[in-house]
Amino acid sequence: MSARPLRRVSALVGGALLAVVALAGCTPAVSLEAAADATDPGCAEVIVRLPDTVADQPKRETDAQATGAWGSPASVLLRCGVADTGPTTLPCVDVNGIDWVRDDSDAPNYRFTTFGRTPTTEVIVNGDAVSGTTALVDLTNAVQVVPQTSKCTDVSDSFAG
Repeated sequence: MSARPLRRVSALVGGALLAVVALAGCTPAVSLEAAADATDPGCAEVIVRLPDTVADQPKRETDAQATGAWGSPASVLLRCGVADTGPTTLPCVDVNGIDWVRDDSDAPNYRFTTFGRTPTTEVIVNGDAVSGTTALVDLTNAVQVVPQTSKCTDVSDSFAG
């Protein structure tokens, strides 16, 4: 084979690789709004530990500080630095030692907010696309870096019976 056909093949392969890279770069970032306390150094600790996949969904680029997103379309969203929930009547679930307040008022989109950790992290999960429990388990290593200062209590724990 002469040098000319080899150069042509090399140019075609190189062009194809550039096209793939260019197309991959065209995936738009997920647009999110940064939380009020997104600049808290604890949020940086959370964000650098975010996994590449959550609930088998690939990580996406976001356009706001202290945020994360997974899936296409995005089915798991994370924001660090949101307002603390404080006392609430919403259910609290423990997933891998992290207390999460669950708000299902916008089902099938479920909002989970850490309880007893500052800065506070919020995770919104599209329940039609992924399991909320699986998403929270996958985010454990990132979120647990923020120390827990209080725990959820059950009403039955508050009263002597």
